[in-house]
Amino acid sequence: MKRFVWPVGVLVALLITNVFFSHSFFSIEMRGGHLYGSIVDILRSSAPLALVALGMTLVIATGGIDLSVGAVVAIAGALACLHISGLSDQGSVAGVLVAVGLALALSLVLGVWNGFLVATIGIQPIIATLILMVAGRGLAQLITDGQIITVNSGPYKMIGAGYWLGLPLCVLIAGAVVALAAVLVRRSALGMLLEAVGGNAEASRLAGIKSRWLILGVYVFAAVCAGVAGLMISSNVSSADGNSAGLLIELDAILAVVIGGTSLSGGRFSIVGTVLGAVIIKTLDITIYTVGVPPEVTLLFKAVVVIVLCLAQSAKFRAMFQRSRTVVAAAPADEKVQVRA
Repeated sequence: MKRFVWPVGVLVALLITNVFFSHSFFSIEMRGGHLYGSIVDILRSSAPLALVALGMTLVIATGGIDLSVGAVVAIAGALACLHISGLSDQGSVAGVLVAVGLALALSLVLGVWNGFLVATIGIQPIIATLILMVAGRGLAQLITDGQIITVNSGPYKMIGAGYWLGLPLCVLIAGAVVALAAVLVRRSALGMLLEAVGGNAEASRLAGIKSRWLILGVYVFAAVCAGVAGLMISSNVSSADGNSAGLLIELDAILAVVIGGTSLSGGRFSIVGTVLGAVIIKTLDITIYTVGVPPEVTLLFKAVVVIVLCLAQSAKFRAMFQRSRTVVAAAPADEKVQVRA
């Protein structure tokens, strides 16, 4: 639990900061059987990022990286909206389910492609996924024909903007996927195998672990998670934009993983920490607008906060800082000894 002290502290600080600028920030009210409020908005906006970051966590745990998740987000949303836009009845539940199935199936295929390049061909993960990151944007724009596809489908809108039992459906979907992943990797040997592959791939191979299939599996999982996130994002705005949908979400996902305490070098990972990191990033986004940070320095402000948090989490940096304080505190005493001598 110690590694969560700094992230939780930063999250609490961000939430309290919002109170000074919006006194009703923590207020949650029920309207028409649905919960509304700033906290609910943070959870809703965190859901897609949490899913993408979850897949990224398992990829990073094996010592890899996936830069293509943003493109997969755009592709999934574009394909689903394209299919729905061609329906005679866009309110058809069956038609929406087919669109969702097609989007997730294509996401799975893209994940297999990434995993094949990394696990079978042996291409460096950053290069293999960079290929799809670039080509995927082009594919998304081919699907949309370079236009923004707008849909008017109630069932599809439910995915990203709907409610169930008073809670945002996207939050429930993300929570279910995170819970399932946590059970699979922590209640079985799967998590230990992933950490073994990420910690020392050669040693795990000699121990008889079939790392190729594990690596392929995590890239497929990451792509499917990105596909679900793409459905959430596009359904929330009832449109698909192949150019801007999911843009730079891969960077936020990597930040969420790092903030959550997972090492980019592979090995041990934390799903809870990743989800916490995603919530921190989205809380920071809302705080920026609440405080009124000028748009031209928004990214710089966000980067500074993230750097401070990462440094605060680093045990090595804290040890260096503690040593420097000790040296400074001891300096006057040394000078006194020299004077007496």
